[in-house]
Amino acid sequence: MSEQTHPEHQPRPEQDEQNTASQVPPEAAAAEEAASAPEVQECDRLQQELAEAQKQLLRAQADLENYRRRVRREMEEERRFAAAPLMRDLFPAMDNLQRAIDAAEKNGAATSLVEGVRMVAQQIAQVLEQHGCRRIPTKNEVFDPHRHEAVAQQPSDEHPAGTIVLETLAGYELHDRVLRPAQVIVSSGPANPS
Repeated sequence: MSEQTHPEHQPRPEQDEQNTASQVPPEAAAAEEAASAPEVQECDRLQQELAEAQKQLLRAQADLENYRRRVRREMEEERRFAAAPLMRDLFPAMDNLQRAIDAAEKNGAATSLVEGVRMVAQQIAQVLEQHGCRRIPTKNEVFDPHRHEAVAQQPSDEHPAGTIVLETLAGYELHDRVLRPAQVIVSSGPANPS
């Protein structure tokens, strides 16, 4: 028998090419990986920089919005309380008008003159109120250290301890801010507690 190779066992040229192509030499694979490693690192670095830049942008936007809110609030506060210095300057004149009215009533002076001064004082008080400035109530009120200034304490059978007995100087507030606290005398309770 002649030695013939069976056609099934003979290598085909197409298979050889595929086997050769699929078997990349290790040096070539390592070179390919080495070339792609800097690209991957560069890509990762750029992604980190992008993420950091986005965080900084969000922080900057939040800071800007907070700044806008703060400036808006400060401007509103300034508008609301712009007249405060003028009102503070008017308080001594209001005090003097009230003292004149009180003195005239005690002495029984010309009633028409007293009435005229009283009308002027009321008119000024109305103008102040139109602009948000109100007199701080004191009569029979509980002492509030944020709105009242105690100048003295005295025993009182009529008023419980901590209640305002007498106002010595009127206090005023503009909207919700005290411009001048009311000076008051506060009850210390009954003189002889039983």
